[in-house]
Amino acid sequence: MITLQVEHGESSGERLDRYLAARLPEFSRSKLQALVKDGRVLVNGVPAVPKRPVAIGDRIDVLPEDAAPDVLSAESMALDVLFEDDHLLALNKPEGLCVHPGAGNPTGTLVQGLLHHCGQNLSRIGDPDRPGIVHRLDKDTSGCLVVAKTDDAHRALAEAFSSRETRKEYLCVVLGSVPQDSGHIENHIGRNPGNRQKMAVVPPPLGKRAVTDWEVLARAAGCSLIKCRIHTGRTHQIRVHMAYEVGHAIIGDPIYGRGTLNKTTAQRLMLHAWRLGLVHPVTGVPLSFEAPVPAAFDDFGWSSVSK
Repeated sequence: MITLQVEHGESSGERLDRYLAARLPEFSRSKLQALVKDGRVLVNGVPAVPKRPVAIGDRIDVLPEDAAPDVLSAESMALDVLFEDDHLLALNKPEGLCVHPGAGNPTGTLVQGLLHHCGQNLSRIGDPDRPGIVHRLDKDTSGCLVVAKTDDAHRALAEAFSSRETRKEYLCVVLGSVPQDSGHIENHIGRNPGNRQKMAVVPPPLGKRAVTDWEVLARAAGCSLIKCRIHTGRTHQIRVHMAYEVGHAIIGDPIYGRGTLNKTTAQRLMLHAWRLGLVHPVTGVPLSFEAPVPAAFDDFGWSSVSK
């Protein structure tokens, strides 16, 4: 697999096919077009289209046809399935579970569990290490995740996420009593130039547009329970917006909220993908999934989350 990262100073807004042709001269333009058509070019984990403009911070994965994928083994694990049919599966991912294999996590990921649960009934377009994976949650984030069983469902779901035709609501607990009751955040998020492992709010045209609406549901014990609806899906979007825009980091966040964990009884990142709404990629029927709120979210003195 070939991985490219669109860095500052490169041509943001350039068409993907032209960007690839300029940076991968070993491939002919027709070959690159064929790879895109076959779903073997991913932009931020999603199969791309040739005329898509690239942006600073984009990760582009190119999977040549002769690349020999690692053989993934199925592993038995308990899956909390919220919905399943012949085309897709929605589940409640537990905190602490990686979605797909990566550095330091070659086994024991959700992908291995899906292979055991679904067998060969998972989409196979895109990265061979991520069969069925349309979108992802961070390892320490729990909640709603949708998996594609067929290639057609994968393409339709990927397009729905890319074009913001889904509704995503999260719950988080932040340290401190947030004085405002609600807010709207709209800015750009990109790689932190001083630490490539972190994201940061950056001035446009750097980074990508990130939009979050948030509302305080409860306050107690020096903490606030917040519902976030995200209209974009940037890396660490809620974690960055809470820490830098609201000014209250999510409890248990080792990157943006150091010191929050030892000030509470929480033992995890207090971020949960609560609700996910989308249109079924085949039937066109609206679907709505809700992942039960983890018990840890009710340990702060407020009544159970139900709003």
